[in-house]
Amino acid sequence: MLSRVANTLYWMMRYVERADNLARLIDVNEQLLLDFESLDSERLSGFWQPIILSTGDESAFSELYDEASSDNVISFLTEDTRNPNSIFSCIGFARENARTIRDQISDELWEELNAIYLFTRSDEALQLLRENPPRFYEEVRRSSMTVLGISVSTTARDAVWDFMTLGRYLERADKTTRFLDISTYFPKGAEGMDQSGVGVLHWSAILSSCGAMGAFRATGLEINGRTVMEYLLYSPDFPRSLRYCINKINATLHRISGASHGSFSTEAERETGKMLAGLSFGDPADVLEMGLHQYLDGVQSTLNKIAEEVFKTYVLVPEELPVPEAWEETTGAKETKQPLQQQQRP
Repeated sequence: MLSRVANTLYWMMRYVERADNLARLIDVNEQLLLDFESLDSERLSGFWQPIILSTGDESAFSELYDEASSDNVISFLTEDTRNPNSIFSCIGFARENARTIRDQISDELWEELNAIYLFTRSDEALQLLRENPPRFYEEVRRSSMTVLGISVSTTARDAVWDFMTLGRYLERADKTTRFLDISTYFPKGAEGMDQSGVGVLHWSAILSSCGAMGAFRATGLEINGRTVMEYLLYSPDFPRSLRYCINKINATLHRISGASHGSFSTEAERETGKMLAGLSFGDPADVLEMGLHQYLDGVQSTLNKIAEEVFKTYVLVPEELPVPEAWEETTGAKETKQPLQQQQRP
C-alpha cells in the first residue's frame, strides 16, 4: 500500500466521523433550546458560544460572523464551506478522498459516500435544513452510520481496515473530549458538578451528543457531572468513551507495526500506551482535582501528537524510517516513498 493511500483512507474515515459528530452535537443543542424558548439573544449566545469553543474553530468563526447566534453557529458548522470543518465540507472531503482510492474500497462504500455528498449539494437538503432541521441531521447521521456499517461488512481486515480504524477512533476520541469540555463553558448556574436544574439538562445533552444516553441509563447511575465524566472517559465497554477509543487505537497501531503488546516500536504506540495505562488505572478524583478543562486540554494535545506521529511514521517521509517487518508482510511489498501534502485537519 502506498503512503498516499494510507493517508487517504485515514482521513476519509475521520471526515465521516466528524460529520456524524457535528450532526449529533447541533441537533442535540437545538433540541435542548426548545426548553428555553424565552431566552434572550445574550443567553442564547451563552449556549452556542461553547459549541464553537469546543470545536476549536473560534478564530475561523469570528472572521466570518459577528455574534454566536443560533443561525450563525448552525450555518457555520453545517453548510458553510468556507469552514473546512463544517458538515458539508467534511462530507465533500470524505467523498473526494474516496474517489481517489476507489480501487481500495468496496463499490457499496463509494456509492453511499457519493449519495450523501450529492444529497448535501441538493436543493432538497437546503430546504430540509430550513424547514425541518432534525430530519436533516438525522439523514446525515443515518448516512454516516451506514458508511460505517458498510465498511465493517465489506472491508478485509488488512492495512486498509487498519488505517480506516485509526482515523475513525482518533476522531471519535477527540470529539468525545471536546463535547465533555463544553461543560466547562456552561452559563452561570450550570457550572461544575451541579446536579440540578439546567445542569442536568446540559449533562444529558452531552450524553446524547455522544450517543450515550441509552447506554448510560442502562447503568442505573444518576445523571450528574461526576458520573457523566467518569462514564465518557473511563468506560471500557462504551464505544465512544475515551478509554475504549484509545484501546482500539493502541491495538491497531500494534497490529500495523507487529510490535507485541506491552512494548512499543513507534512514538505513536508509546503515547497511546501511556494514555491507555492512565485511563485503565487512573483515579477520576485526580481529574477533578486537576480541573476537567486542564485535563481535557492535555488529552487533546496527546491525541494530536499521536496523529502527528502516525503521519510521520507511515505517510510523511517513511523512506527515512525503518518499515516494520509486519507492515511489509501485510502490504506485500515495500511501498513507494513519497512526501504528501497534509490535508485539512483541526
